Amino acid sequence: MDRHQDTLYLRIADQLAGSIRAGTLARGERIASVRELARQQGVSMATVVQAYRTLEDARLIEARPRSGYFVAGRAARRLPEPDTTPLPSQSQPVAVSSMGSRVFTMALDPDFVSFGAATPGEELFPYERIRRAVNRAAQRHRATLSRYPLGSGTQELRRAIARQALSMGCQLDTRDILVTGSCLESVSLCLRAVTRPGDVVALESPTYFGFLEILESMHLRALEIPTHPRQGLSVDALALALDTQPVKAILAVPTLSNPLGSSMPLAERRRLAQLVAQRGVPLIEDVIYNALCEHDDQRRAVRSYDDSGHVMLCGSFSKTVAPGLRVGFVAPGRWSDQVQRLKAVHSGAHTEFLELAVADLLTQPGAESAYRQLRTTVAARVDEARGIIAESFPRGTRVTDPPGGFILWVELPAGSDSMALFEACLRERICIAPGTMFSTTGRYAHCVRLGLGGRWEDAQRRALRRVGELAHLVLPAAGGEA
Repeated sequence: MDRHQDTLYLRIADQLAGSIRAGTLARGERIASVRELARQQGVSMATVVQAYRTLEDARLIEARPRSGYFVAGRAARRLPEPDTTPLPSQSQPVAVSSMGSRVFTMALDPDFVSFGAATPGEELFPYERIRRAVNRAAQRHRATLSRYPLGSGTQELRRAIARQALSMGCQLDTRDILVTGSCLESVSLCLRAVTRPGDVVALESPTYFGFLEILESMHLRALEIPTHPRQGLSVDALALALDTQPVKAILAVPTLSNPLGSSMPLAERRRLAQLVAQRGVPLIEDVIYNALCEHDDQRRAVRSYDDSGHVMLCGSFSKTVAPGLRVGFVAPGRWSDQVQRLKAVHSGAHTEFLELAVADLLTQPGAESAYRQLRTTVAARVDEARGIIAESFPRGTRVTDPPGGFILWVELPAGSDSMALFEACLRERICIAPGTMFSTTGRYAHCVRLGLGGRWEDAQRRALRRVGELAHLVLPAAGGEA
């Protein structure tokens, strides 16, 4: 697309976005077809398609099969965002409970309605497309089924990963890409390469509880850095921590962090890359959610600003392409040799034909269309869930409004007890993730994380309303009534 066409599609998208936000085009109203709008505007149908894709990614319109495009439903009320929590200035030993295992066990129990896991449901993915890719890989490369896998991963998959990385602004050498079994394995390998027991690791707060479990297993200390629910990790606070604490590594999710869903501005990503280069501290960057971000620019990785090799890029395709295939990757930068050796020692090579199936899925012509459809689907349900929270949860509740993904972080009124809410929900066969899982500091006892990647039907809508009703009972003023 040339520069003139690029300007045209943006102009058309901006005009329609203005009409939607002004209420000229109402929620649920059908808008002009691609052919109709192309004729009205005197542009090509390809230009209109690009404009509509932009509006879909922004959650302003939605495509309905065999019906056309419609203005997307939006939450009836806007809730304020959670606050950024003050944190202790010293690192903490990590001693997490078994809550993570408990939540995941119930997430797999069909008798529960689960908002506890941050995993996508099978209905979000084109089963037949995945099945055909696996079958093709097994048929075309049947010899791999009886051959012991060795090395860093198939060349086909590493090329596909390097190509995907271009969408994050990264130019990766396939020789520096190592295929792993998951993003968590990639993160673990990076931490093993750059730390020793007792070392301090700086990370976002709140942070993904799986990271805390890894730190605990490796006897590492956690230094939690203040993180804004929209702007992400505070680079200023991190710089101060590097001045005052013996930080050996930084672990961050700059795009759609878990559990906040925050995404760092590009200027802050550049600052972060410059900071780790200046201080010589490795940054382990988790990009597992980047493809789910609505905005192209916020998919750009910190690694794209790194010219010193201090950013170790970790990712997988379990949230965006095929959860069941369990294929991840790492580009370890200047620690490539160490990570390669650790991978060989701890788990060896991955399954070749599954790697080839993932490479097939990543390079098919419909790959980008599948990403857009996934973003559109989860955006609509997250927006609907925010509306239910606004209607059903106690006054004073705050909730994030992430630019993509399927996770919401809910801050209940001060004094609320998320563990009491967790137990009350369990009695009604509903699972949520209490905020205490996401920190070593105990400062998120009044928060919960809601994962909306599973089924989204009337049963889930009713369950979420019921969580709101139960949340009224864990307010301090309602303690006697509860």
